[in-house]
Amino acid sequence: MAKQPTLNKKNPAVKETISDPSAFAFGRENFILLFVALGLLLIGYVLMSGGKAESPDVYNPEVFSFRRITLAPLIVMAGYAVGIWAILKKSK
Repeated sequence: MAKQPTLNKKNPAVKETISDPSAFAFGRENFILLFVALGLLLIGYVLMSGGKAESPDVYNPEVFSFRRITLAPLIVMAGYAVGIWAILKKSK
């Protein structure tokens, strides 16, 4: 159903619109972008994991690798940015 203008009971000069309750707030493109954002977040967090030392007394330089310190946080931030963009983007 399309939006139907109705009169406001308090002020008849103001028209309100009644939206269709079965219509979604997001379109197909928004959902695709949200799933891309979730995928980026999942990939980023998986890249951040690992690097556990066998013993707490032994230093493991793998914890400070490029993948965990630089690449993974950038991918996670990109995932959050795409998610915010997917939410704020107007659906057609």
